[in-house]
Amino acid sequence: MTQTQGSLLWKITDYAYRADPYPIYAELRKTPVLHEEKGPYVVSTYWEVHALLHDPRISSDARNLDPRAADLVAEEEDPGLPPSFLRLDPPEHDRLRGLAMSPFGPPHTPRRIHDMRGELSRIIAELIDGFEGRDRIDLVDHFAYPFPVTVICRLLGVPREDEPRFHTWADILAISLDPDPGKDPAERQRVTRQARTELGLYLSELIEERRRAPGDDMLSALVAGRGPEGRMTHAELLSTASLLLVAGHETTVNLITNGMLTLLRNPDVLARLREDPHLVVPMVEELLRFDPPVQMLPQRTPLADIDIAGVTIPKGASVWLMLASGNRDPQRFPDPDRFDPRRKDNQHLGFGSGIHYCFGAPLARLEAQLALTELARRLDNPRLLEDPPTYRRNAVLRGPRHLNIALDGLRKASG
Repeated sequence: MTQTQGSLLWKITDYAYRADPYPIYAELRKTPVLHEEKGPYVVSTYWEVHALLHDPRISSDARNLDPRAADLVAEEEDPGLPPSFLRLDPPEHDRLRGLAMSPFGPPHTPRRIHDMRGELSRIIAELIDGFEGRDRIDLVDHFAYPFPVTVICRLLGVPREDEPRFHTWADILAISLDPDPGKDPAERQRVTRQARTELGLYLSELIEERRRAPGDDMLSALVAGRGPEGRMTHAELLSTASLLLVAGHETTVNLITNGMLTLLRNPDVLARLREDPHLVVPMVEELLRFDPPVQMLPQRTPLADIDIAGVTIPKGASVWLMLASGNRDPQRFPDPDRFDPRRKDNQHLGFGSGIHYCFGAPLARLEAQLALTELARRLDNPRLLEDPPTYRRNAVLRGPRHLNIALDGLRKASG
């Protein structure tokens, strides 16, 4: 990062502001499209972010980026593999996303997520039962990390004994998305490439196993899937499965952890959720607005000069779309810094918008709804041991690295 210390862009990625970046975002919104010398164009207001997410002239493909702006984005995916559809534009994006969506949800497999509800509830119950006898827990290590990685492994068909390896790979790949490489970019690049290589080799073996003996898991369905333009290539299967691992794990870790942190800071809402589990549906939507797991999209570029909010963003420039800032824009949300679980017209940007809207949103919502409801119901008198907690370094996928909670015990499981 080449920005001078004290600049707004520098503050976005500076770890000192990770616990509470929202005052920085408020400053950003005073200049809806901010461009500091040699830096990216940072778009921070709701309607401008929303417009660019729906603008076909905005590309997600790093190959369209001006080479002079290459150091302003996070490291791209494995150069030995094609980009995942998250990093592609139509028509390639639409073909791969369609093939990935077919075994994941409507219209082809409309009940896959719904039918996972029982399995999700069992995983949650087992993890919470593991708190028995403890008077303090780290919600991240003991719950928020193991829960979604277990879910995505079951979804893909990864054997249970291999789940810890996926945990490690997902963590490393998520760190690689951060636009701030830290003190040793070369070491981060080495560790990231090693993780991608190990994950790729593992997934290659699993894909070949599914070709020989298909199961009822999503990876088997991806291997067998066929669209109007044929099947995914082996390389595309690897890219898609890797994307599912990171997107299906890291964001949900933060959604659950940020959600529980917000509830512990609002004990009246926590008590209401315990008494009225139906509150969880609008409450999760408000959590996605109030403190979203994905704070920004730092890898976008215009295919042509674009005029927005009185600023011309030139073709090939690096554009950062600040989702979390847009979610707190007072021009879109009344009293935006207040957590209101019954907020009306909550069209937040927590899952993005447009053609790259998070295709895992139904699963992430269900995981968070079930997890937070059961945590609220079963934890007896939970309270924070430190506030703010220690945050992970990642400015894009923002969430606590640890969330230490004291409790008086557990309430009985239902049934």
